[in-house]
Amino acid sequence: MKKIFRFNRGFVPAFIASGAVILFGLFGFFTKGFNLGVDFQAGVNETVQLAYPALEVTYSGKGNAVLTVAEDRATIVFSGAEADARTVVVDFKSAPTLGALAGALGAVPEIGVKLLDAEGVSSSLMVPTYQGNTSLGPVPVMAHRGPAGEAERFADSAKVNAALKGLAEATVVNPSGAQRFLVRAQDDGKIPNFSKTAPDSIKAALEKEFGQGRVVVVKTDYVGARYSETLSRQAFWLFVLTALVILVYATLRFGFQYGFGAVLATFHDALIMICFVVWTRMEFTTSTIAALLTILGYSINDTIVQFDRVREDRRLNPGDRFVDVLNRALSETLSRTIITTLCTMITVLSIFFFTSGSLKDFALVLFVGMISGTYSTLYIASGFVDWWEKKAEVRKAKTLALEAERGYAAAVAKKTPAKQ
Repeated sequence: MKKIFRFNRGFVPAFIASGAVILFGLFGFFTKGFNLGVDFQAGVNETVQLAYPALEVTYSGKGNAVLTVAEDRATIVFSGAEADARTVVVDFKSAPTLGALAGALGAVPEIGVKLLDAEGVSSSLMVPTYQGNTSLGPVPVMAHRGPAGEAERFADSAKVNAALKGLAEATVVNPSGAQRFLVRAQDDGKIPNFSKTAPDSIKAALEKEFGQGRVVVVKTDYVGARYSETLSRQAFWLFVLTALVILVYATLRFGFQYGFGAVLATFHDALIMICFVVWTRMEFTTSTIAALLTILGYSINDTIVQFDRVREDRRLNPGDRFVDVLNRALSETLSRTIITTLCTMITVLSIFFFTSGSLKDFALVLFVGMISGTYSTLYIASGFVDWWEKKAEVRKAKTLALEAERGYAAAVAKKTPAKQ
């Protein structure tokens, strides 16, 4: 016979511990708030990389010439009615140094290249042209390269924030050695044409501190106040609607106490994840909402499996106490819960370790939510149902006692002869 664990002994301590953690999270929310990402914060969010000028490239021919720098090659595409359509690709393996790269590009007809750095520096350090491709012409276009090691790094978050003081805030974008930063400037509506003036001001402030030509704009995003407000409102109602659907489904399938227990566990998981996001200062983005909703689905699936086994065991053992039925059902499905959770965790941890940026944050929130979801199914949802059933038994016992007392009084009154 499978060992029966007394899960009910942990119901009260679990509610106390969860309540303490949630209160701690709510305290952080009201005092610190979310670290809102670009989707929820009106203003400019610009990713910049501080790098060294490496090459100046010009084009003196007819038509159009566009330079694209990738992680392993440089490409020039020629097009236009007056030019021969062709593509020139210089692989960094065949041109392993800046000197070799400059020579290979300079050998292309009508392309001029000026080397701005030491010719022996590795070409693999070239900064890709993230924000669109670079159109070449008579005016020199600058290509950059990242630092070769610790000795060449000249910027950190403290220095960048000092340069942007009063204008914006910057955080490091991994890998930190690349000197790449996410710069945020909030739009309070007081500055006209903010979406255009803010990026120029950010670049000017950084170039003043770190030198002309050392700032590479990787990406620029602007989110209006109306969009961020609408997205926040939609995210809230999406969560509320999800909770209502869970309540209706679980109530129709098992009963109101089970439906309310499932929703209680759902809110518990959401609040635990919010507590984690608030205190780790992780960006709250649309990926965070996706992780929240994913965990709600994962958690309710586990809860439904447990409740289904409780209903089956109660039908098979109608004379047993409910707490014994509950402990038996949870024990019978415990191995399934552990195996399913561990297998899913392997996938989530793979995403966490082998990705970066928002995907890494998504995986981390999922990991925390999976732990919380398994715990809430065993102790929060089941604990509430156990408490409800105990209250129902007490009410039933009081009703039976009251009915028995009334019946006894009626019997006594019937036997007692009336006074003449």
